[in-house]
Amino acid sequence: MSTKFVRVLDTRRPIWGIVEGNVVYHLEGSPYGKWQRGAMLGALHALPLLPPTEPTKIICVGRNYAAHAAEHNSPVPEAPLLFLKPPSSVVGPDAAIVLPTLSQRIEHEAELAVVIARPCRDVTPEEAWDYVLGVTCGNDVTARDLQRQDGQWTRGKGFDTFCPLGPWIVAGLTAADIADLAVTCRVNGDLRQQGRTSEMVFSPAYIVSYAAAVMTLMPGDVLLTGTPAGVGPLTAGDVVDVEVEGIGVLRNPVR
Repeated sequence: MSTKFVRVLDTRRPIWGIVEGNVVYHLEGSPYGKWQRGAMLGALHALPLLPPTEPTKIICVGRNYAAHAAEHNSPVPEAPLLFLKPPSSVVGPDAAIVLPTLSQRIEHEAELAVVIARPCRDVTPEEAWDYVLGVTCGNDVTARDLQRQDGQWTRGKGFDTFCPLGPWIVAGLTAADIADLAVTCRVNGDLRQQGRTSEMVFSPAYIVSYAAAVMTLMPGDVLLTGTPAGVGPLTAGDVVDVEVEGIGVLRNPVR
C-alpha cells in the first residue's frame, strides 16, 4: 500500500503530513524513520505545499531516453551520464521558475524523481530499491544556451528555482510499480513531452546503484532519472505541468 508524504507550511514552520484523499494529516515522526498519523491539518487545496524533500544533493542523469538524445544529435551514453544540481535550486509546487537574465533559452525537462530513504553506498541494482523512500515529479529546468556554451552543465542547470519537485512523495512502491509510467509535460495546457519510464536506457534502480558507487546517498537526496523527448522553451507567464502517471502533477508558473 502506498503512502503520500507532503511537507506543508504550518504557522510559519515546515511540518510533515500524510495525504489521504483530499485531506492532510500531521505525520508524527519522520518518513525516514518511525512515524504515525496524527491530527488532521486541513484540506489539501488549502495548505501551502513545500518541496517534499530537502536534499543534500540532486543527482541527475543526462540522455537517459534515446529519443531525447536524438533530438540533440547526441549519442546515448554507454553508462549513466551523471551531473549535479545544487540544493538551492529546489522549489516546491506552485513556486515560480524565475528566468535568469544570463540566459536567453530556458527549457523544461519533465522527469521521474527518486527520493532516498536511508544512507546508501555500494549497493547492487537488486538491492538499491531497499534504500528508496519513494518517487515524485521533477523538472530539470535548463538554461540550454549556457549548457552548450560551457561544455559542462553546472551553470546551465544550477540556477535558483531550476529544480521544482513535488507535489508529494509516493512511498511504498516497488521497482516494478514504476517500470512503465507515462511522463508528460504541458505548457499552458499544450502537450510538449510524452514518454514512458519503460523507455529509459538505465532503470531507476540501476541509477541508484551507479551513483552510490561514487558517493553516499543520504536520506532525502534526489535522483532525477532523465527526460523524454520534446523539451522546449519557457517564457514569462507560462504555466508548466509535469505529470508522472499515478504519482501526481507538479505545477509551476514562470516569471
